[in-house]
Amino acid sequence: MEKFCGKYGENDILALIAAAEHKQTYPVALAILKEAQMQALAIPQTEKMEYKVGYGIKVMIKAQHILVGSTRFMATENIKIPLVIQYQIKSWHKAENSVIMVAVDNNLNGVFELVPTIPPEAKATIQALKKHQIKSVYIISGDHEIPTRKMAESLGVDHYFAETLPQKKAEIIKDLQASGKMVCYVGDGINDAIALKPANVSVSLRGASFAATDTAQVILMHEKLDQLCQLFEFSQDFESNLKNSFTAILLPSLIGGVGAFFLHFSIIQTILLKPVSLVAGLTNTMLPLIKYKQGKDEKMDMKRILPFFDER
Repeated sequence: MEKFCGKYGENDILALIAAAEHKQTYPVALAILKEAQMQALAIPQTEKMEYKVGYGIKVMIKAQHILVGSTRFMATENIKIPLVIQYQIKSWHKAENSVIMVAVDNNLNGVFELVPTIPPEAKATIQALKKHQIKSVYIISGDHEIPTRKMAESLGVDHYFAETLPQKKAEIIKDLQASGKMVCYVGDGINDAIALKPANVSVSLRGASFAATDTAQVILMHEKLDQLCQLFEFSQDFESNLKNSFTAILLPSLIGGVGAFFLHFSIIQTILLKPVSLVAGLTNTMLPLIKYKQGKDEKMDMKRILPFFDER
């Protein structure tokens, strides 16, 4: 919390913003709620709540109109931002940080500086994804241009879009698809729900906003991005297994047809190829389960062996 104006103090503003965000589950909201809990603040009850997708939240608290959101949100609500705070916001953006603003009854009363933290596995995950034949990685963010650009550079991301409204995110996805790309979109916020829907593959994380998890096709249960690599590995293994299954089913039939016309196969020989086709297909289909059980057994054996070495 870096800058305030009006009659409210730090704890008052923090309690108001925590009240507005208390039903949200995206990372910024959770960080604010955690800070309010650490400060043992009494969070007031909200009477009404209206979420403006891509902008912020409107709530009523004790007959007061509370606005919590971005500078863009304040501009659409005609909230005046003092010149000194505008300069301060610019300096925060140059420092690669974001802001969230709080207004009470049409007057700006608080500005938060948000310092982004990048998950430690993010850069390694992006590098690993590129090894899985992922041609391009994009960041599509509603945040300011400078923090978004710096994040893209630090992660080694090829392209980025900043200050993007939710509807525009969906349009970007459709434009990429129109250019011939298959798009996998990963998002955890309410603002991501619109973009998740048109993506060829949509991924969210456990604990993300309900809008995101209800829309996504895949939920990463460990809440870590490195599971994306496992997802692509599973996808590639499934595709390979599917192709092998088709080959196992069709090849005996093809041999039977060729044999009947050119190699003088008897009816019995041709008929016997049908069970071979069935058994080969079922065997190939069961291979992933067999490999899974083998891996599970190996882990169990290691658990039995390790205590022996610990005792020694």
